[in-house]
Amino acid sequence: MAIREIIKYPHPLLRKKASPITEFNAELRQLVADMAETMYAAPGVGLAANQIGVLLQIVVIDVSPREEKNKLIPLINPEILEGEGSVIDEEGCLSVVDYAANVERFSHIRVRARDLDGREVEFAADGWFARVIQHEVDHLDGKLFIDHLSSLKRALYKKKRKKQLLMEEQERAAKND
Repeated sequence: MAIREIIKYPHPLLRKKASPITEFNAELRQLVADMAETMYAAPGVGLAANQIGVLLQIVVIDVSPREEKNKLIPLINPEILEGEGSVIDEEGCLSVVDYAANVERFSHIRVRARDLDGREVEFAADGWFARVIQHEVDHLDGKLFIDHLSSLKRALYKKKRKKQLLMEEQERAAKND
């Protein structure tokens, strides 16, 4: 297992649509193990493959309390079949640094995916679990939670992020001098 680098907004891979998995093999298992280790180290409750620069339809999720960690749920080629209800709650993202905002999501969803052996699974999810699945499936479609915000809030975040990147660049340049 290896901790991978989580790419940050505005990296262009975060806006790309991920491709479906067709081979269920040791390479897939290794990638899922790396994603899990990366997510736990961050720490986070979900991670999509494109967040580590891999454009494949894989997400890993663990919404169990921190002390009960390792109730990992890998979802391969996940799709949300239906959603109902509506709830607004705060979201953040490992790829959208230093920002959280209220986002409206379905409160109940029905999901179909494949497990690591390629078997189809279908299940219902509610509450926080449903929110995390929707957030991660958005990543696979090249969407970020900030896309659900008003254009003003999105513009303010983009401006803030530009400043952060400029400051990071200046700090790197100063170290190299």
